[in-house]
Amino acid sequence: METTALIAACAAVVLGAGLQRVAGMGLGLVAAPVLTVFLGASVGVLVSNVAAIVTALLILRALRDRVDWRRVVTILPLMLVGSIFGALTVREADAAWLDVIVGGSVLAALAASALLRRRVRIKGRSVAVATGLAAGFMNTTSGVAAPAWTAYALATHWEHRSFAATLQPLLVVMNTMSVVTKLAFGAIPPGSAPAWWVWPLLLVGVLAGVGFGALLARHIPTRVASVIALTVAVAGAVTALTRGLLTV
Repeated sequence: METTALIAACAAVVLGAGLQRVAGMGLGLVAAPVLTVFLGASVGVLVSNVAAIVTALLILRALRDRVDWRRVVTILPLMLVGSIFGALTVREADAAWLDVIVGGSVLAALAASALLRRRVRIKGRSVAVATGLAAGFMNTTSGVAAPAWTAYALATHWEHRSFAATLQPLLVVMNTMSVVTKLAFGAIPPGSAPAWWVWPLLLVGVLAGVGFGALLARHIPTRVASVIALTVAVAGAVTALTRGLLTV
């Protein structure tokens, strides 16, 4: 990897890890596009997945007391089921149209949730079931699951600090599944992995980003952090929609 590419990759990881510490998500959205440019699509996403796992584990260690483990236990199996449906859909459907449908649907859900959050509070297990299935499906088909969680958080008035903490174990499991699947099915071309010394540098980037994000989180009000999370979610949905429209 050239020096310029390595600096850009590390900077993206630092920014993404910091954003995830503040908003609960964001590393994949920030780092994955940069890493795929310099490392190629398959390897770039793999490296992004690994960085996301480490970042989520570090954040989980710091915020474990705020995790709503009941929601994790309820939703995680549904995400796995949704990912299976997503994999089957990807095999049969056109990827561009999937991006358009997913991106458009999420934007509509976010808009509706934001408009109704002060008037309506959605309750019930069925909402959690639908969100878990949608998140797993979206993660597999377009690589953006956080927008589904954000729409759910808005609709249920989920307190942001708990929401951000609870996302971390879910991100660990989903990104681990992605890594294992890629390696098991030979999705990484032989000899395409970055040099061994790149991994320690990216780890330093993750540590720096999470540390910097922790400092910011102490001074950022909950309402501002929630707005940041919503912005990240909208950006993810717009990215998927734009990518689909450009390739349809």
